[in-house]
Amino acid sequence: MIDGRVAEFDWSTVEDELDSYGVSRAGNLLRAEECGALAQLYDLEECFRSRVIMARHGFGRGEYRYFSYPLPAIVHSLRTILYGRLAAIANRWNELMGFETRYPLELATFLSRCHSAGQNQPTPLLLQYVAGDFNCLHQDLYGEQVFPLQAAILLSEPGRDFEGGNFVVTEQRPRMQSRVEVLELRQGDLAIFAVRDRPVKGARGIYRVKHRHGVSRVHSGRRHMLGVVFHDAS
Repeated sequence: MIDGRVAEFDWSTVEDELDSYGVSRAGNLLRAEECGALAQLYDLEECFRSRVIMARHGFGRGEYRYFSYPLPAIVHSLRTILYGRLAAIANRWNELMGFETRYPLELATFLSRCHSAGQNQPTPLLLQYVAGDFNCLHQDLYGEQVFPLQAAILLSEPGRDFEGGNFVVTEQRPRMQSRVEVLELRQGDLAIFAVRDRPVKGARGIYRVKHRHGVSRVHSGRRHMLGVVFHDAS
């Protein structure tokens, strides 16, 4: 079911957008009932390994919870299927940027690499925001093993469940001012974006740009989002 929807996306356009902007709204992936079921997990203690209150760490305002293993079936499926679509892009990016690391085409093999490096903790997470909450620009890095792309799915409907709270990606170009991309997501939409570095072709060849992502202030209501990070944490 999920794999069929993913296969229907225009992956050529997704790849072009990732190459050009470091972020892509790939398409609408989850149905409203699936989004609702995922959001309702937030209050189930047994599903998660930890809870983070952003204000305590200077991350912004709001909170998020990291899932524990075993992941819920739909989260496991999303992580596995999306990784399989993105591994070739990740390898091409690393080759262009001169990085030696190459990624296996299957998530299980990559996670074995993470676990061998001491990164054993699952990183998929649920985020919850209410009025006044926001997420500062950041990068999700949890150890030396880093997959260069990640995904997020909006679980709430803008204009009905919340106002504000836009998903934001910034690109820091060498010796230039930062560029901002704002994705206007709807419930169930999949966003794919660069974790840290992206290759860009310039007049003198390939150079790297740095990316960060965050969420602007929520004006009203409650906003849930699923984050799908592919590398595990130490």
